[in-house]
Amino acid sequence: MHVLHRVLAVVASVALLTGVSLFASSAAQAATSCSGTVTYDQTVSHDGSAIGELVIYYNSSNGGTNSACFYHRGASYGVAATTSVEIYRCLQKSGTGGGCTVDVSSRIDKGSFAYNAGPVGVTGTANYCVYAYGYVDWAGHEYAVSSGTRGC
Repeated sequence: MHVLHRVLAVVASVALLTGVSLFASSAAQAATSCSGTVTYDQTVSHDGSAIGELVIYYNSSNGGTNSACFYHRGASYGVAATTSVEIYRCLQKSGTGGGCTVDVSSRIDKGSFAYNAGPVGVTGTANYCVYAYGYVDWAGHEYAVSSGTRGC
């Protein structure tokens, strides 16, 4: 009987930890989605056709939240290719298009994706600049977009 109690305690502990872990993941993902007001978008081309697009979004939750996605476009749409995106909150509060002194960085979402990398996000961005960078490897070349400082 004593062994049964231990087994049940272990199972309950695992279930509790898994539940907490799943809740934390969901909350983090909910905080950063590629939705809201588009504050920046830029496409990059291959042979005259759009191949990828970096988009930055803003919403007012959590003291301002900016998120970024790098989308496959044109011939790359639906085709798995190394794709990456990241976004930063800068120390700057003005200077659109300039460099960024990084205050907070998102995780880097990089992998073999067919449609997009992201979302990645940073919070507390109200009245601060953000900076995003994304790319897709296509036809043996890295096609990248760097936003410069935005939203300030």
